[in-house]
Amino acid sequence: MPKRQLTGIIVSNKMSKTVVVKVERMKKHPKYQQRFKVRKKYKAHDEKDEFKVGDKVIIEETKPLSKWKSWRVIKLI
Repeated sequence: MPKRQLTGIIVSNKMSKTVVVKVERMKKHPKYQQRFKVRKKYKAHDEKDEFKVGDKVIIEETKPLSKWKSWRVIKLI
């Protein structure tokens, strides 16, 4: 089974080897059919601390690396 990949923007890189990525997606209300944005933050592993705040990146699901991290940054877009 392929691993899930999400695209988002880095909002924090203050932790060592960890970045916080905000992923936005559009969702439709089941009754009123109105579309709205849903945002979620993921903590992702960044081994070399090479990404900065504002970078658009792709993250991939991995085995749990810590209590909160189960994603890792693959590449910069």
